[in-house]
Amino acid sequence: MNTKNIVKNLFAGLLLTTAVGAAMAEAPYPAESRFVSTKSRAEVVAELQQARANGELLVSDRNRDDKQVASARTRDEVRAELAQARANGEMRVTDQ
Repeated sequence: MNTKNIVKNLFAGLLLTTAVGAAMAEAPYPAESRFVSTKSRAEVVAELQQARANGELLVSDRNRDDKQVASARTRDEVRAELAQARANGEMRVTDQ
């Protein structure tokens, strides 16, 4: 193929790509549709307050009523118990 044909093909490809891009840019995606609510703002706020009062609404992933519990054992005692359980084969040891 000679240089003239290569240049023609590249130009034609560029022109085609531009035309396709322009045609696709005209159609919005997703199709725009106007949302119309069936409830008033007051109704939505009332439902929200009711859901909060019933405990149906998850505000966060943490329960605010949780309290810190003091352990009866020290960290070293727990580590020694873990080492003993591993040594006895009660716990599986993996690299993960």
